Amino acid sequence: MNKELNGIIVINKPKGFTSFDVIAKLRGVLHIKRLGHAGTLDPMATGVLPVFVGKATKACDILPNNEKSYKAGFKLGVKTDTQDITGKIIFEERSSVTKEKLINKIKLFLGETEQLPPMYSAVSVGGKRLYELAREGKEIERKPRKIYVESIEITEFDEQSQTGDIIIHCSKGTYIRTIIHDLGEALGTGGVLTSLERTSSSGYDISQSHTLDEVKSLIESGKGIEGILYSIDSAFDLYEKIVLNQKHTTLYKNGVKLRLEQVGAKGGNTYRVYGNDNEFLGLALADKKSNEFIIKKNFF
Repeated sequence: MNKELNGIIVINKPKGFTSFDVIAKLRGVLHIKRLGHAGTLDPMATGVLPVFVGKATKACDILPNNEKSYKAGFKLGVKTDTQDITGKIIFEERSSVTKEKLINKIKLFLGETEQLPPMYSAVSVGGKRLYELAREGKEIERKPRKIYVESIEITEFDEQSQTGDIIIHCSKGTYIRTIIHDLGEALGTGGVLTSLERTSSSGYDISQSHTLDEVKSLIESGKGIEGILYSIDSAFDLYEKIVLNQKHTTLYKNGVKLRLEQVGAKGGNTYRVYGNDNEFLGLALADKKSNEFIIKKNFF
């Protein structure tokens, strides 16, 4: 196996797997240790999990596009300790919410709001994950975090069963099961997440994704994954592109700070930087104050 592979595979995470399980599985299939992922998914969730291979792992924590989209199933009249259907039921009674009332209440969650992270989450407090404390039967005080919901829509709702589907476009760090839980609280009925599929993440869509079995099949057939590997720079499409000439490429690679007028950069912007042979070199900031083209991250 070519250990010099660098890029991004968009995996359609299967239900029952943690995000780390996916990485562990791919390490075994690809025989590559240097793998990472962006955006943890709960085991019950499926869908888009961008996996970073080789040098691309350096991009995991600097992605400019942190928007995510989800399709979620929910049920009203139920509460669980995990805020999803896999948890222990702590409240249940017949609910009679109308679709009209539901649509009106869901509007409360649009825009910037504050959300309290659930106890069953990977948020770290005092060096310990909240879910670890929850499993010990502990509940500690958490601080609300700001989230942003760009759009939210009820696509289906059955008044008889009090079940439905919702589509959400939101910022990184948004807990969809907490939105469902908070919606249930606002309705006075309780609510629980029953299914979750992430349909997009960090600029990658479900239509671009591949299952673990598909990846395994490509390896076993000898085709390899080059054909489904997205380039590292595809993660930074939001940034403008700058191509250096041969002289400036050499200087840049040697760590020399170029002046903004030398590269044609506008102060205050981050750029995708390419060498004279169109090789993606990395990201650089056009610092207006110092008038320097400052390297933020190299990928060569």
